[in-house]
Parts: sequence; C-alpha cells; structure tokens
Amino acid sequence: MWKLYQFPLCPFSRKIRLQMGEKNIAYELVREDPWTASDFFFNLNPAGRTPVLVNDDKGIVIADSRAIGEYFEETVDRSPMINGTATGRAEIRRLTALFDENFYADVTAPLLSERMKKRIVLRQPPDSRALREAMKMAHGHLDYMDWLIDNRPWLAGSTMSMADLAAAAQISVADYLGGIDWTGHEQTRGWYAVFKSRPSFRPLLTERMDVIKPPAHYALVDG
Repeated sequence: MWKLYQFPLCPFSRKIRLQMGEKNIAYELVREDPWTASDFFFNLNPAGRTPVLVNDDKGIVIADSRAIGEYFEETVDRSPMINGTATGRAEIRRLTALFDENFYADVTAPLLSERMKKRIVLRQPPDSRALREAMKMAHGHLDYMDWLIDNRPWLAGSTMSMADLAAAAQISVADYLGGIDWTGHEQTRGWYAVFKSRPSFRPLLTERMDVIKPPAHYALVDG
C-alpha cells in the first residue's frame, strides 16, 4: 500500500491524488502539516515539503510532485496523463510547470499565506491588499485558460493530461480559500465543473481544513 504524506490544502498533493484516482491506485493519506513537520518527515524529504510518496514494503520513497507523477506515468499504464507525440508531451509538461510554478506563486501561495498560515500559525489578520492582488493575478491565469479551452478539448490537447490535473489542483485550493472570481470565465468554469464531477475529484470536495471553511459553492459540482 502506498502512503502519501500531504496536508489538505497542498495543491501539489492534490495533483498526485487526482492522478492516483484517475489511475485507480490505492493509497493511504498521512497528514503532515508544513508548520509542524516532524523529524521523521524531514528524513523522508530534507526539503520539508509535501507530497512524499512511500511504499514501506518496496522500500520506495519519492519526494516532489513532478517526480511522483513521472514515476506513476512510467510504472502504471492505466489512464496515461503524459502521452501523445514528443511535441504533445512537451506541451503537457510546459503547462504543468506553468500551473505548478506561476499559478502557485501568483495566486495559491499568497492565498495560503494570508488565509491559512496567518490564521492558524501567526494568529494575524490577512492583508487585504495581498488578497486583492492574488485575485487580480488569478484573472490573468483564467484568461489564458479560457483561451486554451476555446482552442482545445482539454488544456494541453485532445485528452485529459497532467496539465489538467495540475490546474484543477491549484484552482481547487484557491477556490477553497475564496480566491476565485468566475465572472467572465465561463469556459474555465465549465471545464472545472466537468472536472469536479469526476470520481477522482470527489474526495477533495468533502475534506475540510480545520477551522478554515470554504465558500458554500466549493462542494457543488456545478458551483
């Protein structure tokens, strides 16, 4: 049995959970909050970041969501998420990096800092200016996603891919934290509603992060 060390609002852990769900890989969740990471966890991943994938029986420890994602693409044939031509695979990896790096830095990370870390760890109120800037940046990313969806069945091409998983993971965390305004983004909202209806996504809709409650629409498939 695989163990996935994660915490509920880690978008990179969510990306891997979506991939494992699509590939029908059984796993056990082990919660590891970033502000109370144990020495044991740092021994698994000296960077101290989730997710970390562990299989005790096989003696396997893999840290970093992209490394984990590539591992499953190479070892599990079901529901490939990085497929197609060399050019197509390059596009999947490009967009995955865009959401993992740019969307996270511009939108998800500021929201996590202001609405999770400040509340749970620092006991401080959020900075309204930082929240407004994150939501403004979100509009720019959603504009680009609207364009992609206007021109492709899925974000990176004709089939669902790791790019879709990465985008859905980031958006789900931002949406949980109230940082997504869907006004003017019907294309992406429709794509996200389709994603929320998939069996792999359903566990994410039922989870809650301690004292932080999501907006009422968060768990609605068409919300």
